[in-house]
Amino acid sequence: MENQYKKMEALKYAFPKTLPVMAGYVVLGAAFGILMRVNGFGIFWALLWSVFVYAGSLQYLGITFFTAMVNPWYALFMSVMLNARHLFYGLSMVDQLKDAGRFRPYLIFSMTDETFSVLCSEQVPDHLSRHWVYFFIAALDQLYWVFGTLAGAIAGTMIRFDTAGMDFALTALFTVIFIDQWKSCKDHGPACIGVISSVLCVMLFGKDVFIVPAMVVIISVITIGYWKRKDKEERN
Repeated sequence: MENQYKKMEALKYAFPKTLPVMAGYVVLGAAFGILMRVNGFGIFWALLWSVFVYAGSLQYLGITFFTAMVNPWYALFMSVMLNARHLFYGLSMVDQLKDAGRFRPYLIFSMTDETFSVLCSEQVPDHLSRHWVYFFIAALDQLYWVFGTLAGAIAGTMIRFDTAGMDFALTALFTVIFIDQWKSCKDHGPACIGVISSVLCVMLFGKDVFIVPAMVVIISVITIGYWKRKDKEERN
């Protein structure tokens, strides 16, 4: 009974944290569901993708891959390039998830951009189970996406939509979360490093392949800064 109470407390704490993501994911999931139906995929396939793939922008790109029947090796390469940033997300979450136990596989699977942005800055109160809070945040976020997908797929069978520009909604959601994180954090250094590095890499490498070099630069600069601060603190 006590364990059940702790779970409920963790859920009550996690739910408000996911509300900004819910507002975006229900709409984005619905847009994905509509696009799937418009391109001839059934409701079952739309749900299957959102439950087992659950990769946001990659799901949108996947529609293009399937409808255009692109080379599987090209699709694999583009998928890896598009989601390569998750390697760096994982590296930055190693300490937080190293003792997650049974929660760890799902938390790794469900680490979307928006879920990461919530978890990386979350300070869970000592009286709550940190890993249950993490699990509920990740699970609720995916639930919103799946629900939106189902609603969109059903609507797509009954209503005709102009789908132009729908895939931009994912970028808009991430921008909103970035602004919210900017307002809530006093140290804007990492955010500035991220923006400047991304802009420079777009200029140097182009918009199609800038993500991986930008993430390498961001991680390198932040890591160097961390060790310099740590060394300075030890000297003092």
